[in-house]
Amino acid sequence: MIRSESLQTTLANKVSCSGIGLHGGRRVHLAIYPAEADTGILFRRLDVPAVQAMVSARFDAVCESRLGTTIRNAHGTEVATVEHLMAALWGMGVDNAVVTLDGPEVPIMDGSSEPFVFMLECAGIVSLSAPRRLLQVTRSVEVREGNSIARIEPNREGEEGMSLGIQIDFTNKLIGRQTAHYDFSETTFKQTLARARTFGFEHEVEAMHKMGLALGGSLENAVVVGQERILNEEGLRYRDEFVRHKALDCLGDLYLAGYRIEGRFTFVRPGHAINNQLLRALFADEHAYIVTSQPEPVFFSREAVPAYA
Repeated sequence: MIRSESLQTTLANKVSCSGIGLHGGRRVHLAIYPAEADTGILFRRLDVPAVQAMVSARFDAVCESRLGTTIRNAHGTEVATVEHLMAALWGMGVDNAVVTLDGPEVPIMDGSSEPFVFMLECAGIVSLSAPRRLLQVTRSVEVREGNSIARIEPNREGEEGMSLGIQIDFTNKLIGRQTAHYDFSETTFKQTLARARTFGFEHEVEAMHKMGLALGGSLENAVVVGQERILNEEGLRYRDEFVRHKALDCLGDLYLAGYRIEGRFTFVRPGHAINNQLLRALFADEHAYIVTSQPEPVFFSREAVPAYA
């Protein structure tokens, strides 16, 4: 279990991988480097000029939420499909890291966070001398869009950490309605969610390809759902893999807050768009949260960040 009162952390060593981007379909090399306290999570594109390369993993940098979360800096440089890596960083308790990649999209790997969790375990995680920043929810915030609901509430007296209740509802009978609740003061991300893979529907593949999406998708990196059966030969990793993956996506999107959040989350039919809307609504209400363990986040210029390559 992750203890919210612990010191800030980073990686002990650099770690790297290569993989295909889910939507762009091109091979990308990715590396994760240790970083100093108060750096947060930063992405650096190696295939663009250095002055344009840094993209902060922040909720207010989200520019696209269709079938994945994309962040963009002021120069227009984007990093797509960040949510599975962000979920792994949250789940493994990594506060500070610089992620380099030589393309516009984080590789999809097997469609889950498990490969990234494995990488972080191989790299090792070390404590830094600065206290971890913690956001505590003090007033309920809710957003709605159509049939989707995203809500965060303060913890009840005696509760600590984060909990997440979630419900999904699909007309496809192989998924249907699934509900789950995760209390991360009692379980871990690795135990419950890390292996759950992204999923899509067989009948939507052609349309997505025409829109330039899912060009790198395959049975190797996604669960493909037909009308009558799961197309993947190995089947599902969990009976409720679909709701588990949606919870994984929520955690990855929520870590774009830049803090570990203490509160009770509820999601009904969530998606990347409403996940981001919830964070924007939370930070728009200065009475809805307090941040403990100062100092406040530091926002770096290009010159203040090492030139990782």
